[in-house]
Amino acid sequence: MGSTHRKKFLTRRRTVVGGLGAGLLVAGALTTTSLMSTASAAEWPTPSGDRKVSETQEISGVVDGKMTRYIGEGDLGGGDQGEGKDPIFELADGATLKNVVLGSPAADGIHCMGSCTLENVWWEDVGEDAASFKGGEGSTYEVMGGGARKADDKVLQFNGGGTLKVSGFAVEDFGKLVRSCGNCSEQTDRHVELKDIEVKAPGKALVGVNENYGDTARLSGIRILGDEDRKIEPCVRYQGNDSGDEPEETGKGPDGKTCLYKEGDISYE
Repeated sequence: MGSTHRKKFLTRRRTVVGGLGAGLLVAGALTTTSLMSTASAAEWPTPSGDRKVSETQEISGVVDGKMTRYIGEGDLGGGDQGEGKDPIFELADGATLKNVVLGSPAADGIHCMGSCTLENVWWEDVGEDAASFKGGEGSTYEVMGGGARKADDKVLQFNGGGTLKVSGFAVEDFGKLVRSCGNCSEQTDRHVELKDIEVKAPGKALVGVNENYGDTARLSGIRILGDEDRKIEPCVRYQGNDSGDEPEETGKGPDGKTCLYKEGDISYE
């Protein structure tokens, strides 16, 4: 399901985070967390502590959360999946956010306004979306490690241009892992790469892309748990639009042009 993203935002309260401040620490060693295992499901981390925030945290440079759990309150305290919420974090172009847990409620998660890196970021209960990527053409977004669960609809919403790379990620109880916006007012080609992903049912689809805009989705090392009937679609193709209408589904599965993967790229356990 594509979502219209011509949102009307409320006046935002923001906290700028760059260097030390707002309970986050710059740099520091990556917290060691078991992301994937060939024998069992991903291990979810135990947060080092909780921090409640009522305004969007603006991130620039490299920021290390030291596995703090962030919980929205006030204007960020809604737990439903309605459109138009502000994010817990907003990342400037080139920013990196690492070692963070988003608890519940998490509002609209994380917004990347340009190229960004999310490293070892975990969403315990996805609100509207876990993360939205909004940079221009040529932007590169990397999601490395981490995981998300309890997403009624999308986990990663791809609204901008460029390439979204997701690796070493765990997802469970979700709608779609990645969706290229099906009806944004400004459309472009978008490219998705999913590598070494652990998927735990229930779920609907790993990726949805718009074939009419030249989107591509490359999948490899996908491991699906608990989906005996294979209901989770690896890749779904759509006819996107810029009018705000619901996009039409046009096909599923590998086609050598838009959905790029082979049978051996996906395993079921």
